[in-house]
Order: sequence, then C-alpha cells, then structure tokens
Amino acid sequence: MRKIPKPEAGEYPPYALMYIGLLPDDGLVLPGFEQDDYARYSGANARSRTDILQEYAAVRNATITLFNGLAEEALTRAGVANKNLVSVRALGYHIAGHELHHMQLIKERYL
Repeated sequence: MRKIPKPEAGEYPPYALMYIGLLPDDGLVLPGFEQDDYARYSGANARSRTDILQEYAAVRNATITLFNGLAEEALTRAGVANKNLVSVRALGYHIAGHELHHMQLIKERYL
C-alpha cells in the first residue's frame, strides 16, 4: 500500500489532484485534510475579485479538461481518500458538488 504525506502548511492541494493519485490503481491512501487550515494561506483577502474569478475559471476549466480526457476504465479505478474507498468517477462528482456548495455560499453571503 502506497501512502503520501499530508501537505505542509502553505501548500494547497486541489481536489482534482486527488484523482491523479488514484489513477495508477496501486493501493494509494490519500490523507484527508482540513481545507480551512490551507485556505488561510491562499491570500484571497488581498486579491482582487477579478483575479480570484480568473483563477476560478482556469482551475474549473482545467479540472473539466482533465476528467474529459480520462478513459472509462480510468474512471473506475479506486483507492482510499480521507479513510473512504472512492473511485476516480466519484471524486469527479464530489468536485462538482463542492463547486455547487461554494456557489450557493457566494449567493447567500455576497450577492
């Protein structure tokens, strides 16, 4: 079983990178992480709204491109993430749901 360490403080592990670790299908165990521990290092409060929206669009488009490029067989690969057995496909749905959650928070708090 292959394990990777938790990221160091200041590193921000995007959700999309989790599925890359599962693609080899070699028993990788991905640790969970508390997103707020990493978000504080993002510097978001010092950035312009335009800059944040540009980053959001770039990351979203890159994530969609990554998933669209996967073969069906790759989507069924699985591993352990945050102590749960999960497939690459399930992580894709998780990422999409996470985006919807954040969009709802933005609407409620800022619009």
